[in-house]
Amino acid sequence: PLARRVLASARLVICASRALADDARRLGARDVRVIPSGVEIPSEVGAEDEPPHILFAGRLSSEKGVLDLLAAADGLPLVVVGDGPLRREVPQALGFLPHEELGRHYERAAVVACPSRREGFGVVAAEAMAHGRPVVASAVGGLLDLVTDEETGLLVPAGDVEALRTALERLLGDAALRRRLGQAARERARVELSWDVVVDSTLEAYDDARLG
Repeated sequence: PLARRVLASARLVICASRALADDARRLGARDVRVIPSGVEIPSEVGAEDEPPHILFAGRLSSEKGVLDLLAAADGLPLVVVGDGPLRREVPQALGFLPHEELGRHYERAAVVACPSRREGFGVVAAEAMAHGRPVVASAVGGLLDLVTDEETGLLVPAGDVEALRTALERLLGDAALRRRLGQAARERARVELSWDVVVDSTLEAYDDARLG
């Protein structure tokens, strides 16, 4: 009820993804604009580690799909950065790291996994793209705005462990595919997710709301 009152009274509502925009409209928002969350685009990125490995970064909780990933990546090289209620089930997790250190993990990874069961936007996916890394993501929520299947990464059904493993193995085994998807991902991040683009779009939205 509170969300309905707030959204219905707003002159303009900004949402980070089309999925969140749809939710806002269902709750009574009238004028909704999608402006993604911004990410820093590194001027250059380093080479991935050899042999290649998978990176997961985020909250260790069921909605982030970390247990699905552990099952899918059984026997595959996996680095987990994060903390949360499932930490005991992910003993190898490195905990939360400073942003600069996390950036170095993005650079060293061959592929970044975002196996969320639900996701409003997908900051980890966006940051991975900014670092030129292909993303294997669940086809849910805001991840659908970021990852285009076979173009900037690979999409799999949420909770489908077999499909997730197939996608991860495919990327780990194909350096040329990783480069193609990663380069396209970085370009999309530069054009759509850089802070200059996001700030300009946000200021324009505020002007439109003020004048409207």
